[in-house]
Amino acid sequence: MRLQRHGSKKRPFYFIVVADARAPRDGKFIQKIGTYNPLTVPASISLDRQKALEWLHKGAQPTDTVRRILSFKGVLYLKHLLRGVKLGLFDEAAAMAKFAKWHEEHETKLKQRHDDHRKTQRARRPQAPVKRVQRDQPAEGSGSAEA
Repeated sequence: MRLQRHGSKKRPFYFIVVADARAPRDGKFIQKIGTYNPLTVPASISLDRQKALEWLHKGAQPTDTVRRILSFKGVLYLKHLLRGVKLGLFDEAAAMAKFAKWHEEHETKLKQRHDDHRKTQRARRPQAPVKRVQRDQPAEGSGSAEA
């Protein structure tokens, strides 16, 4: 499992693919399981969690970057929980409950991080100077000037 680079110069965009280790980086691949765009804040990742889990169970070895992406999306944690089910430590319902709880907390943290980033971006934005317009004060009583 590795990243396949797309996008123009200095504008990277990656596909997360399952490929033979002998294939070139942007060459032949077996299956596309997601995308990764590092230019957005936070980086946008779309991943088919089920396909990634199947390939990990088959023995696919992710690269370091893909391993971090899988960890971030919870695929490695889910694999860990399913191994506990297989060993008889707990049942599948308990494993899915643990994963759902983790996923909810992760989404909350991610939303908080995104909101914090937006606040800091707004704070950094230079404020346009406000010009004060001085108006002549009208004479008391009527609005016109007396001679």
